[in-house]
Amino acid sequence: MLDNKSATSKKAVPETVGSQLRRPDGTGAKSNVRWWIVGLLFLTTSLSYLDRIVFSFLAPEIRQEFHFTPQVYGYMTGSFDIAYAVGFLFAGIWIDRVGARIGLASTLAWWSIAAALHAIVRTALPGWRNAEGLSGFAWILAWLAAPVMSLAFWRAMLGLGESGNFPAAIKSVAEWFPAKDRALATGIFNAGSNVAATVGPPMLAILSAAYGWRPCFLVTGSIGLVFAVLWFVTYQHPEQHPHVNRAELDYIRSDGVEEESGPVIRWRKALMLPETWGFLVARFLTTPVWMMYLWWLPLFLNDVYKVTPKERAWAVMGVYVTADIGSVLGGWVSGHFMRRGWAHGRARKAAMAMCAFCMPVGAMAVLAPNAALAVALVSLAAGAHQGWSANLYTTISDIFPRRAVASVVSIGGAAGSLGSFFFASTITGYVVAHWGYRPVFLSMGCFHPIALALVHWLMRDMHKVTLQTV
Repeated sequence: MLDNKSATSKKAVPETVGSQLRRPDGTGAKSNVRWWIVGLLFLTTSLSYLDRIVFSFLAPEIRQEFHFTPQVYGYMTGSFDIAYAVGFLFAGIWIDRVGARIGLASTLAWWSIAAALHAIVRTALPGWRNAEGLSGFAWILAWLAAPVMSLAFWRAMLGLGESGNFPAAIKSVAEWFPAKDRALATGIFNAGSNVAATVGPPMLAILSAAYGWRPCFLVTGSIGLVFAVLWFVTYQHPEQHPHVNRAELDYIRSDGVEEESGPVIRWRKALMLPETWGFLVARFLTTPVWMMYLWWLPLFLNDVYKVTPKERAWAVMGVYVTADIGSVLGGWVSGHFMRRGWAHGRARKAAMAMCAFCMPVGAMAVLAPNAALAVALVSLAAGAHQGWSANLYTTISDIFPRRAVASVVSIGGAAGSLGSFFFASTITGYVVAHWGYRPVFLSMGCFHPIALALVHWLMRDMHKVTLQTV
C-alpha cells in the first residue's frame, strides 16, 4: 500500500481524482469503479465472440445453401484467422498510442459493421453470374460476388476488427488493477467469450428458424455498434475518472507507481526478451485448440452424432457455461496462491499446469460413444483452456510495463492467430475432409502440456522487465 504521508506518494497520487476534490474520509470505503470497467470489458468480449460464433453455429444451415465442403469451410475460417493475425500486429501499436478508450471503441465499431455485412452474401448477384471474359476491377467484383469468397472476405474484415479487443482489454486491466487481482479480472472479462457462446446459440436457433440465417448477423452487428458508443462515453483512466475516490486509486496503485509516459515499445525490443517468446509460443500452440472447438464443434456434433439444431444449441451452451466457470476459477486460483504468499510466477504456473493437464482428457471427446459424453469432455477442455488463458494473458501485465502491454499482447495474438490459421482452419479442414475428426482432437490435446514446458523455460520466474525504447 502506498504511504500517503511520503513525498513520493503525494507526487504520484494527485490531490484530485477525476473532477472531485479528495475528501478527508476518502481513505475509508473505496469506490468500486474498477469492477464496472471489468463489466464493460466482459460485455465487449461477449460481443466479440458472439460475432464469431454466428458463422460457426449456423454453418450447417449456411452449408445447405452454398454447398461447401469441410475443406472450403476451413479456408473460410482461415480467412478470419489470418486477418486477425495481421490486425494484431497493428492493433497493439494503435491502442498503446491512442489509449484503450479510443482504441477499443474504434475496433468494436469496425468489427460490428463487418459482422452485419455477412448478411449481404447471396448465392449469386445479378449481372455477375459468369466471370468469364471479364478483366480488371470487373473481375474482382465478380470474384467477390461468389458466395464463398464473399463470406471469406467478411470473415477477414471481422477478424481484422476483433484483433483490437484483447490488447485493449489487457491494457485496461493493467491500468485499473494491482497485480494480485489482474488474473481474476482477466478471467472475468475473458468469461465473456463463453457467455456469448452460452446465450447466443438458443437465440440464434430461434431467430434463424423464424427468419433465416441472415438476420442473425444484422442483429449482432447492431448490438456491437451500440456498445462501441457506450465504451467511448464511459471509459476513463483511473486518475481522470470522476467516480474514483482516493482509497480506490491507492489500491489500484498499491504495487507502486509505474512510469507510463514515453514512446511506444517497438517490436524489435520486445522480441529480444525470452519472456516475449514464451508468450508468443504459448499462444501459437494453444489458441488453435480453442479455435478448433469454436469453429468445428457445431459441425462435429452435426456430422458425428446427427444432433438437431435445438440439441446443438443446448450442447454448445453447456460447453461454454463450463468454460465460463473455468475462466473465472483459473484466475481465482492463481490469486489465491499469491495471497498465501506464493511468488507471482509460481502461482501463475501452478494454475496453468492444472489447466494444461486437463486438455488431453478433454480431447477424448472424439472417442465418446454418445453425444452427452462428448459434450461433457469438450466442456472440460473448454473450461481448462479458459483458465489457462486467464493466467497466460495476465503474465504480460505482470512482466511488462503498462505502456508496453498492448503491443506485447498483439505480438502474441498474431502468433496465436497464425497458429489457428494453420492448425484449426487449414490443416483441420483437410484432415476432417479426408480422415475425420479423430486425428485433430487427439493431436491437439497435447498442445497445452507442450506449451506449459516452453513457458516454464522461456518466462522463467516472470519478474518485471525494463524495456528501453528506441
